[in-house]
Amino acid sequence: MNPSPVPLEDELGDVLEKAARHAGMTLEQLAAAAEIDSGRIQDALDYRPELTPPELGRLARTLRLNEVGLAALADGLYPPPRTGGLPFSLFPLHMPFGIGVANAYLVSTGGDSAILFDAGASHAELHRAWPARIKRLEAVFVTHYEAEHIGGLETVLAETGLEYFYGPRSGRWAKCHGLQEGETVTVAGLAVTALHTPGHAPEHQCYLVAPSGRPQPVPLLISGDLILAGSLGGGYFCCQRQLQHARRVLDLLPADAVIAPGHGPLTTAGHERRFNPFLP
Repeated sequence: MNPSPVPLEDELGDVLEKAARHAGMTLEQLAAAAEIDSGRIQDALDYRPELTPPELGRLARTLRLNEVGLAALADGLYPPPRTGGLPFSLFPLHMPFGIGVANAYLVSTGGDSAILFDAGASHAELHRAWPARIKRLEAVFVTHYEAEHIGGLETVLAETGLEYFYGPRSGRWAKCHGLQEGETVTVAGLAVTALHTPGHAPEHQCYLVAPSGRPQPVPLLISGDLILAGSLGGGYFCCQRQLQHARRVLDLLPADAVIAPGHGPLTTAGHERRFNPFLP
């Protein structure tokens, strides 16, 4: 796979806003601690970044961020990773959402069948992004229950005849087969392991995907809104747990593991350990 042309989900201002929330700091407290005029930080939050390298360094130290990655974001130069080596086919389904994209993914070990991860903002958008090669679904997995990730879910289940989907345990979904932390489902030649990762939402899971019965292949992480290329998802339920689980999950992965996030481009575990502002 070549680097994705999909833009990063977050810019410098998004990262600073999320990091300040993680630190429990107001704009005024951050400005005082980093010795930067609050107006200059507000400009960055409003997507008008003109912060100098020394100012970015002080912000990184104050917010405990990776200074290299933060500076790269500020310059619009966050490096694209090289992703590849997966022992199966990965089809990213990019669908417009706001000013960015929401992603679903198909994973196939061959032929015309696949497993679907998330279902986009609508069935129409999912259909437009769907590759002609895939005619049949063996299973559907959901990372969390936000509209842009489950909009096409009911129609997909009805069209395919699947009686249920896999996802975080939820009393709101009668067709959900809930998975616990570390539980593995083997389907269509793939072993899919659930990782319980609340933080962005109270019901959130990532999925570690590898061929069943093959030792130590390059794995795939379907990360939902936990880890994004160059950032994290918003910690709307609990930003501290979001950060804790992001670091925990990243520690499980080899450097060449491919990360497929709910928004933005593909990345790798090694790349995010090196550059992601939140995950030094």
